[in-house]
Amino acid sequence: MFESFFTWVYQFFIEPFQSYMFLRRPLVTCFALALGCGPIGVILVLRRMSLMGEAISHAILPGAALGFLISGLSIQMMSFAGFVTGVCVALSASALSRKTLLKEDASFAGFYLLSLGIGILIISSYGGNVDLMCVLLGTILSVNVPSLILVSCISSITLMVIALIYRPLILECYDAHFLKSVKGNGHIYHYIFLFLVVMNLVSAFQAIGTLMALGMMMLPAVSARFWAQQVWALSIIAGIFALIAGYIGLLLSYHSEWPSGPSIILVSGFIYIISFIIGRYGSLLRRAHHA
Repeated sequence: MFESFFTWVYQFFIEPFQSYMFLRRPLVTCFALALGCGPIGVILVLRRMSLMGEAISHAILPGAALGFLISGLSIQMMSFAGFVTGVCVALSASALSRKTLLKEDASFAGFYLLSLGIGILIISSYGGNVDLMCVLLGTILSVNVPSLILVSCISSITLMVIALIYRPLILECYDAHFLKSVKGNGHIYHYIFLFLVVMNLVSAFQAIGTLMALGMMMLPAVSARFWAQQVWALSIIAGIFALIAGYIGLLLSYHSEWPSGPSIILVSGFIYIISFIIGRYGSLLRRAHHA
């Protein structure tokens, strides 16, 4: 009985990655994404910028569409063009909120809708339904070695930059006015953080598309809020949840023949549901226990 159980576990959880190269590269890509997206997602939650992250993720779409027009489904060109448009939109929306009466979330929403419409219009006009679905939903199973290296480099740069600006960045999350009074240039850390957000959304776009890129970043982060309180612990747990979602999502995609990107997001959503029900801090179970 135990032998048959262990055989089933091996065949379900290990053998697919051992036998097929087309699953190993996406798995390593998911692990690299988890390392960068975990802490970025946590800081987005702390700064109450979750919906702004959604706006930035769709701001990548026009650039990806232009990259598609120039070189077809070239991940490198689409990522570069998406990064450029994402940075332009992020900086423009942030600057607009500082120069006008609009709040930052409202200015991001305006640019987000404009970007989404332009991107879909370009791909729909010059591409096809298959091309549009590839951009929107991603093609993680076709990730090649250069794309994997790019994702790994982005995650490494993200971790190094966060380590360098960790204290002022976290301080700005809680008391931006105090940071400005002490250093006088607190907005610089805000712009650096926006660059990191765009970079990680571009790397996630390669795997699971623009529609769900933010899911890899935000769902593990909001799930971690129910299991830890310190920022460093939140970042580690968010990264672990993202790793689990990537691993189980690819397995579900392989065994059930589901699309890989939505499968990963589905597992992340399941982890989120479990977390807000039985999590250690502030979950439904904990609140019911203390009531």
